[in-house]
Amino acid sequence: MTAKTVLIVDDEAPIREMIAVALEMADYRVLEADNAQTAHAMVVDHQPDLLLLDWMMPGTSGIELARRLKREEATSELPIIMLTAKGEEDNKIQGLEAGADDYITKPFSPRELVARLKAVLRRSTPRGVEDPVEVDGLLLDPVSHRVSSAGRALEMGPTEYRLLQFFMTHQERAYTRSQLLDQVWGGNVYVEERTVDVHIRRLRKALGDAHQHLIQTVRGTGYRFSAKG
Repeated sequence: MTAKTVLIVDDEAPIREMIAVALEMADYRVLEADNAQTAHAMVVDHQPDLLLLDWMMPGTSGIELARRLKREEATSELPIIMLTAKGEEDNKIQGLEAGADDYITKPFSPRELVARLKAVLRRSTPRGVEDPVEVDGLLLDPVSHRVSSAGRALEMGPTEYRLLQFFMTHQERAYTRSQLLDQVWGGNVYVEERTVDVHIRRLRKALGDAHQHLIQTVRGTGYRFSAKG
């Protein structure tokens, strides 16, 4: 199964390190940020599966960041677990009202944290997100991160894979290069729109003669994935 990515946001390095070790031992991929501004940029760029967010941080607090993420359409579904030394019921209610999915009071055991994190991820993974997608014999398996054609494995880079996954789950709609950059690369990544064309060429080459026609050029707009020719 593909490793889930967790972003740890805490201004105290020893706490981040303790959590990171526990999560890596449980086969999670870990990203770290020590303030809300850095965390917001990393959420946009890396699209983690879950946010572990400290309540009390210098500058923008964790609860303010949680509110902001829940307000923004692109991040409104991101699961958030608040980490805090505040155990009073009013604070827990405030955290949950800000959009947090769970709440863990310091000090906590790494085992408890991993168990709570797994529970939140189970609840938040929409049914069908990890189901394989097949179009005309082209099969993409999100769990193993493999793409095959008529049973034969196709080799492609990580960007081409993400591009293909986006196309196969958003068929029959034309997307501009700018929209593809936002969806596949992340809104904070500054790359030329023509970069999309380079990766489209690589993706078509990886798909080969049997499937490259599925990626259609839409003149004056961008690209579309379609099995309708």
